[in-house]
Order: sequence, then structure tokens, then C-alpha cells
Amino acid sequence: MRTVLMVAEKPSLAQSIAKILSKGSCTSRKGLNGACSVHEYTGSFQGQTVRFKMTSVCGHVMSLDFIGKYNNWDKVDPAELFSKAPTEKKEANPKLNMVKFLQVEGRGSDYVVLWLDCDKEGENICFEVLDAIQPVMNKGSVRERSVYRAKFSSITDTDIWNAMNSLGEPNRNEALSVDARQELDLRIGCAFTRFQTKYFQGKYGNLDSSLISFGPCQTPTLGFCVERHDKIQSFKPETYWILQAKVFKGKDSPLTLDWNRVRVFDREVGQMFVNLAKTSREAKVESVSKKEKTKQRPQALNTVEMLRVASSALGMGPQHTMQIAERLYTQGYISYPRTETTHYPENFDLKGTLKQQTNNIIWAEEVKALLSTGLNRPRKGADAGDHPPITPMRAATEAELGSDGWRLYEYITRHFIATVSQDCKYLQTTIEFSIGTEAFSCSGKTLISPGYTAVMPWQGIPLEEALPDCERGDTFTVDEIKLVEKQTSPPDYLTEAELITLMEKHGIGTDASIPVHINNICQRNYVTIENGRRLKPTNLGIVLVHGYYKIDAELVLPTIRSAVEKQLNLIALGKANYQQVLQHALDIFKRKFHYFVDSITGMDELMEVSFSPIAATGKPLSRCGKCHRFMKYIQAKPSRLHCSHCDETYSLPQNGAIKLYKELRCPLDDFELVLWTSGARGKSYPLCPYCFSNPPFRDMKKGMGCNECTHPSCQHSLNSLGIGQCVECDSGVLVLDPTSGPKWKMACNKCNVVVHFFEHAHRVQVAQETCDACDASLVAVDFNKTRTPLPAGETQHTGCVFCDPVFQDLVELKHATMKHFMHRGGGARRGGRGRGRGRGRRGNPKKPKDKMAALAAYFV
Repeated sequence: MRTVLMVAEKPSLAQSIAKILSKGSCTSRKGLNGACSVHEYTGSFQGQTVRFKMTSVCGHVMSLDFIGKYNNWDKVDPAELFSKAPTEKKEANPKLNMVKFLQVEGRGSDYVVLWLDCDKEGENICFEVLDAIQPVMNKGSVRERSVYRAKFSSITDTDIWNAMNSLGEPNRNEALSVDARQELDLRIGCAFTRFQTKYFQGKYGNLDSSLISFGPCQTPTLGFCVERHDKIQSFKPETYWILQAKVFKGKDSPLTLDWNRVRVFDREVGQMFVNLAKTSREAKVESVSKKEKTKQRPQALNTVEMLRVASSALGMGPQHTMQIAERLYTQGYISYPRTETTHYPENFDLKGTLKQQTNNIIWAEEVKALLSTGLNRPRKGADAGDHPPITPMRAATEAELGSDGWRLYEYITRHFIATVSQDCKYLQTTIEFSIGTEAFSCSGKTLISPGYTAVMPWQGIPLEEALPDCERGDTFTVDEIKLVEKQTSPPDYLTEAELITLMEKHGIGTDASIPVHINNICQRNYVTIENGRRLKPTNLGIVLVHGYYKIDAELVLPTIRSAVEKQLNLIALGKANYQQVLQHALDIFKRKFHYFVDSITGMDELMEVSFSPIAATGKPLSRCGKCHRFMKYIQAKPSRLHCSHCDETYSLPQNGAIKLYKELRCPLDDFELVLWTSGARGKSYPLCPYCFSNPPFRDMKKGMGCNECTHPSCQHSLNSLGIGQCVECDSGVLVLDPTSGPKWKMACNKCNVVVHFFEHAHRVQVAQETCDACDASLVAVDFNKTRTPLPAGETQHTGCVFCDPVFQDLVELKHATMKHFMHRGGGARRGGRGRGRGRGRRGNPKKPKDKMAALAAYFV
């Protein structure tokens, strides 16, 4: 029997599709990577009985990066990244072993059906999957087709079966356009980011950003925010005057009239008009007009409009909104949430989609009325040729979806119902008055038919006081006429919704990437989110944009990126050559980069005004090993130590506290050690500032503390304080924390495992001897004689933490509390397992398997 391997983009999606296609009769098992399941069943394919295997990836299988040596910021000139630096595809998440998993499941398959998301990114993932599994698939005849692509927009029985019955082929051109975008963003972004980060962090101490990043889309996005900020700062309020008139008739309430001249900017002229109007005590009705008007129902919903409304009306950021929308999609509640289209296809089942909402008490009345009177034809929108608009695919309740999920689903559903409802109709009445020589008017609206606003009440016609009945020639008594002084006001900071509109208008990013670019400028501390989800640029964001304008405005203006996006779209349509577009764009930005480097002093002059020199920042902490003067500790991100005498800056671990470590010094370079800690419930370890930035041994990398240092005799090193291999991760070693007493602990130097032991002991030391059973170092403990847990009142004992029965009840495994799992500075993780690996002292300690279970029992 032949085998068909089917691959979806996410595990939840694979499960839903398999359930539909197998009609609930599939068997499921976990894949070797633990993250993806495999669903198997027997069915029919291409007229033959086959075994189906449905599984998934977890987004992109591969990511683009430079080869190893070009990831070293200190040894590579950023200019080389434009052309000289080779790139390679690496596994996007090495821990998932996705390539191996796909090869194991794909081995011996005869056909593959790709169920990846139907956009350019999904098309790119198709070819990542094919690269992994085609070498291990069965080779059919030369003419036999083995690769199929399913196109679908929602997880419904109808849509999935339609996709299965009309399989196509993956689109190589669309995948290439994504490859081109990835390479452009990598090369351009890394070159500019590395240069300006190193340049400015080496000069200024209070930038408060760990990365001074540049992105071809991110920077124009920031540019829009700063442009609005500049308009606010340069705004000069102007005083103007308006005539305000109040009139009444009989016992009716007074009417406030609008002056037809609107306003004047000269007070004396305004006073002249007041005097002219005051010559009459009566307001004469010149005309009364009544006009029926309509407020159009919305067009079908696309991604950008959903993001705008979610930000402005629901108070949800774009990134968060997309995460929720994707969850609703994979669970089958809405159609595919990434689409530029605002026009329903001719064969779209509007009535069937609407019928699913008849039981929801919130809008059941409106839905039933529509079904009985007939749906209104939706407004014609734009068909981008990608996916149908975003619509609800099945009924739901708040209990099913949770708070934010329900709010987004509710809006999508109300929007859909509104698109097939009638327009809102109202009567607008306008009364024109004359008072002396001046003309005034007032207007009011009266609702005729609510139409779509019955389900979108926030867009409804507000209730207004009814205008008095009158006709031409009637007179009203003038209550008062006065001159009112007002001032023009500046614009407000951009809202997320306004920024999304600008990005769409200028072609910056795609419907999928717009939330990412906005999130990036927030994370980099270039803007802060204020009340009303308004984006206020920080000093750093403002100076960067002004600096780009000063050196090369095209780096921040949307024009050049918009042009690149158009070229990328031509690749996707097969109308432009991938290599030529890539090379042309890189050539342009390479020239711009060289000019930027040569002209950096222009931006530096702006930085000097806003930020303090690094030598004038921070507080004295530890002594430099070169000049023996105090170095200053700079807390602003990225935290670091700076020696103003030597003009040297040294990196430190981030997201924790730093303090001096007992005034002890590193035996290699005489620098005073500092202690990093992530908090009382977390980890701590000493480090030498010089070694942390300049690894002293070949098997060490940047960003390693004393708990990973392989110095053979230093009392602070891994060799002296390492106890045994971590009970969880494969590459970590549990290292004694000598500062932790009286609540003693050892912590893994790779992962966040912390082992508490021997509370209230006077002293805990790592012995020279090792355990015969597991090769871990023995630990010598000296207990307080009044609180000793040892039998017969003994106070001293040496044994193995893992194997010694005396110690067994004194050990407790926890997970450190950390702000970020990757708490250390840069560098890949070291592969050494044991304390003395390769140094002749001892081999790799074995994992004490029987004791792992004992430790795991103490998990909290």
C-alpha cells in the first residue's frame, strides 16, 4: 500500500484537518521531537487505497543566517555582510529537530500533500519541507507526480474537502520572493545594526537600549512616528475668533447656531461682524432643507482593517491581535486571518455562513431578520487574489474563546453581518438663518432605518434634540451673540491604527509583517505606548530618525522600501529575476551604508545633545585589571562596565543585579570579580569582566562566567566548584554557588535548574574525590551543631549529593525564577559535560539516573 505524507503549518491545524479527512477515524501518536503529532488513517488518493500520515511543522523549518565566523561582531567588518559573507539555511529551532523528524516520517512515502498556510510565507515553508523529505521519499516513475499543494482558507469540512479534491502545485516564484526578502533584511539590517550599536554604545552610557537596530521596514515605521512628533513640537498655536449665536422661538429650547464664515483670525474684524449682527434682534429663517442620506455598510474585512479596529476600539496591539486571530483560525472559528482582499468571491456561501449565527442571543434577532427579508448584496471591494475576507466560520461563546478571543471574534462576526445588511438611512435637516447681514445655520439628523448599525451600534447616528418645526420666513428671537476666542491645537501622537494606515498606504511591510515592525520599535525602546495606544517616540528614537534624515533621508523615508516591495512582488508573479532584484537592492544599500559610515559624525552631533558620554555615566564598582582604577557600572541597557582611564568597555550578563564579589580578583588578568544574580529565588554566579568579553581558553565563548570557566586551579572556576552533570539538560554542569549560604544551592551553568541543599550549614565545599557510582564530585558539609540533620548529632559529613543516603532528604530541585531564559551574554552554548573534561582530572560524570527520579519528585 502506498503512503501519502501530509504536512500542515501547525500541530493544531494538522489535527483538525486529519479529523475532517479521516471522518474522525485516525489514530494519533507523538513524533520524535515531542512537539508534533502524527495522525494516521487509510483512505483513497488518486483512485487508489493509500495510508495517510498527517503531521505538521511549527512555522518555518529553516531560517537564514550568516555562516559561523561572520556572526562575530568584533572580528567582521559590517560592510562585508552585503556581499562577501556567505549565508546558510539553519534549522529555525534546533531543539525541535524538525528536519530529522520530517525525514523519519517522510521516509518511504510515495506522495506529499502540503497543507501550509496559503500565503507567500506558507509557500516558502512548502519548499523547506520538500528539501527535507524529497531525498528520502520513494522514487516513482519519471512521469509520476509526487508533490501536491492544498489551497484552503478556513478549517471547515467543505473547505478542506474542496482543497483535497482540487490539489495544485507549490509556487516556486512566491517562495523565492520570500527568500529574497529574508536575505535583504538579514544583510541590510545586520550591517547597519552592528555598526551603529557598537559605535554608539561605545560612546554613550544612557541610551537604554540593548540593540540600536536598523531594519528596512522597521526604520520607516519609526520615521512615521517621529514625523508626527516633529509636527507636534513645531506647532505654533494660532488664536482665532468665532461668532456664537443663540436663538429661540416661543417656549422651545434655545438653538446654538453655526456661523457660516466659520472663523476669523483678526479680533477687530470679528468684532465688526458682531456689531453688524447685533443690529437685528431677530433671526430670520432663509431656508429649510431636508435630505435623506445613507451611511454605507462596511466592505468585507481584511487584515489591515482588523488590526486597525482591534487597536483603536478593542485596545489590543497588532502583534497580540494576530496571535489571537491565528488561534481562532486554527481552532476553526474564523477564516484565514491574513488577507488583503475586501471582496467576497462569487461562490462564497454568505447565507450558510450567516445561518450559523442564528442561535447567538446577542445578534440572533438581526440575523433572523436578514434571513427572512433576504441578504443585501455586499459592497464591491478589492480582490487581491489571495484569500477571501475574514469571516466567522462557526458559532462560538465567550466561555469557549476567553476574553480577548471573544472580543475579536465578536467584532469579526458583527462586521460580517454588517456587510450583508442594509445601509443606515437618516434624514438630515438644515435650517439657514440670517441675523442682520450675517448668515448662520444649524442641522440635525433623524434616524430613518438603522440598517447595519443595529449590529455595529458604535457607528450609529447619535440621538440629537429635534429641530423646531419652521419654514422660510419664520423669525426667531436672538438670545445672545458674542465673540468667542479659541486656539488652533496641535495634532496628537500617532495611534497604532493611524500608523497601520500609513504603512499600508506607503507599502511598508505586508499584512503579516506590519504587527512585527510595530512590535520591534516598541521593544527597542524607540517608542512607548501611551493612553489610547498612541505611539510616543523616545529620545533615542527621535535622534536616530533625525540622524538618518541628516545623513541620508532615504534610509528613513518609505519610498525606497516601497520600491523594493514592488520588485519582490514581481518575483512572486514570475515577472522579475530573483538574483537580479536581490543584487540590485544590495548594491544600492551597500553604497548607502558606506556613505552612512563616512557621515556618522552628523548623527553623533545629535547624540551628544541628548545622551551622556559613557565616561560620565554610571557609578564606581570594581577595579580594572590594567590600570587598577575603579571602573563604572552602567545600569542602562545594555548594562556594562567602563574604564574611563583605559577607554575600554566590558560586557555583563543582562536582566539581573550586579555587585562586587568580595573584592576577589581573577588570577588571569587581575580584574576584580563581580557577582551576577537574577534574584533571591534565581541563580547567581561570579564573573571576571575581562574574561566575560575576552574568553581566555579555547573551549570558552564570549558571555561565560566563572561557573563555565575551564581554568584548572582557580577557586572560582567550574573545575573547582562543579559537582555533576545537570539532571535535566545534556550539556550543563551543576555548580556550587559559594555565595548562597546559609540557604546553600547549586545551579546549572546552562539551563535554569537550581538545586537547594544543606540549609543552615556553616560551610559547603566541593571535595577532590568523586562518587564511585556516578562520578560526581563529593561535597563536604559542616552543619550547625544545634540544627544538624545528621544522625547522632554529627556535624560533618562528606558524600555524593545524588547517591549518599544521608544527603538524600536534604536536596530539593527547583527552577530558577528568571525574566529571560537566555540570561547570559552572546555566544553559543559550550558542549562540555563534566568539570574536568579534556584536562586530565576526571572524565564526564554520569547522569545519576536513579537519583534523577528522586530529584524530580521535589519539582516545584
